[in-house]
Amino acid sequence: MERPKTIAVIGAAAPNVEVGDLAFKVGLAIAAQGAVLVCGGRGGVMEAAARGARAAGGHTIGILPGYSAADANPFIEFVVATGMGQARNVIVVASSDAVIACAGQGGTLSEIGLALKLGRPVIALQAWPEIAAIEHENDPEAAVRRALERAR
Repeated sequence: MERPKTIAVIGAAAPNVEVGDLAFKVGLAIAAQGAVLVCGGRGGVMEAAARGARAAGGHTIGILPGYSAADANPFIEFVVATGMGQARNVIVVASSDAVIACAGQGGTLSEIGLALKLGRPVIALQAWPEIAAIEHENDPEAAVRRALERAR
């Protein structure tokens, strides 16, 4: 049996409306391509992307920082409660074949760094132009296509 590709979506816990909309569209595109969405399982970009994936009939995995599965957003299908705090970021990226990075802050930046260290391709969606080591896209569907092309 061939395992479907996994795409991590990372970004702000409290995004503006535009970034939330982009994350939702990324989730839709991930599901439409038959891939599985992996995220940190909580709110913001994570919730918007998971909502998009579930709206399109896709699967979602949430890697939580705490011990309680109840902390997952309502669009997470499979919950992994790590109890590891922010250290769970390495599990998010290690569980993915590629990463799509939306706008965010320190936590997102740490996930980008971990993804690069682990050899996971990172596609930034209208974000992180100052990071030359990652690829950049402006369109959610194009970001997902590129992520799947680059997936390990």
